[in-house]
Amino acid sequence: SVVGLSVDFITIGFIIWAIWNSINDPLLGTISDRTSTKYGKRRPYIYIAVVPLCVIIILLFTPPITSDLLITRIYFIVIIFIFEFFYTMFGVNSKSLFPEIFQEMESRTKANTIRQVLNIIGLIFAFIFPTLFIPKLTESKYLSNYGFTSILIAVVIAIGFIIFLIIGVREREEFSQDSKIAPTFFKSLKYSLKNKAFRTYIIAGLANWYIWQLLPTIVPLYGEFVLNIGEGESILLGLLLGTSFISAAFFMFFWRWLIIKTGILKKGFMISMTAFIFTLIPLMFISNLIIAFICFFLIGIGMSGSFMFIDLIIPAIIDYDEMKTGIRREGGYFGINAFIVRLSTIFIFLSISLVFNSVGWKVFDPVGTTEQTILGLRSLMTLFPIIALIIAIISMSRFPIDKEKYSEIQKEIEQIHKEKRQKVGIN
Repeated sequence: SVVGLSVDFITIGFIIWAIWNSINDPLLGTISDRTSTKYGKRRPYIYIAVVPLCVIIILLFTPPITSDLLITRIYFIVIIFIFEFFYTMFGVNSKSLFPEIFQEMESRTKANTIRQVLNIIGLIFAFIFPTLFIPKLTESKYLSNYGFTSILIAVVIAIGFIIFLIIGVREREEFSQDSKIAPTFFKSLKYSLKNKAFRTYIIAGLANWYIWQLLPTIVPLYGEFVLNIGEGESILLGLLLGTSFISAAFFMFFWRWLIIKTGILKKGFMISMTAFIFTLIPLMFISNLIIAFICFFLIGIGMSGSFMFIDLIIPAIIDYDEMKTGIRREGGYFGINAFIVRLSTIFIFLSISLVFNSVGWKVFDPVGTTEQTILGLRSLMTLFPIIALIIAIISMSRFPIDKEKYSEIQKEIEQIHKEKRQKVGIN
């Protein structure tokens, strides 16, 4: 709506982008697994990616001011490709450190609670901060406001990176030899996709990432046209999403307690997604802003569960793979997972394209808003996410790692780790 690209072109652009990611993401993960330097196998890539990411954050929100649509289209394609390369380089390697450093379920759950609360604080900042400087998020006349805001955000991100690099980047020495026997790119893909636990997770992970990205994408339009939030009130849009994230931060401690108390991952994830479904239903019918804030608060219940469980299920899958192969391949798994995250973007824009083309919004037109348009926005906020969650629940019902199986995996890999520690001279 700001730069004037049609939803059809954006959809095509993200399909091309996803094809690129189908190679880029798993490849960067595999390269990381096979890297061996005196600085470790993850740290070099994290250090390399930091500065380019800060610069590209600014470039993402400062497209060329031109009436030539071709230039805008080329800029869009090029910048998302470059951003994705460095973001994956950083994300895959930083996420790979988590299951390596925290090995037991309890320590992982406690550490993951802190991670997710910090993630939520970051999300709150990301959605509220721009609304302080951009009076109306859907107006092209505020394009310069986007540029100014992106510079401030890049500075904040740079500060966060510096803190992370100083205190957060550690690797276990006993896994340093795994890079010498890590499989090649195609073998890594083969091993990962043969893992039944990973195959069932992929569908659930794709569905959840689809929802996490679809809701923030549609909320500005939902708030403006369904809840009647006007110009100069964009802070309310940020607060609306912020309410869900604040709620999710509080409910994170409930899921933390449940996991530590019961040890369940599979059932807990399914319960959280079921709660998510029920809290989304009211968005199909409401139009009152106060009621909307209540509904968005309740959405945090299921949302927090999804945040918590996904980042514990992937490490369990990696442990299961190590039990089978004797090698830790966090990079390979998080690389494919990164592609799944990007793939969800295609489904988002296919959904938006389907709805917007059906209601006469092929190109954003606030003047042409009708009852059909409002119904389309309601559907994107409720029906599409609910269908995705139902598919995810069905998929997770086939997930093979239950509480008993996970205990068995932990016992076996502890013996494997003991042998690895002995090889590098660690008691």
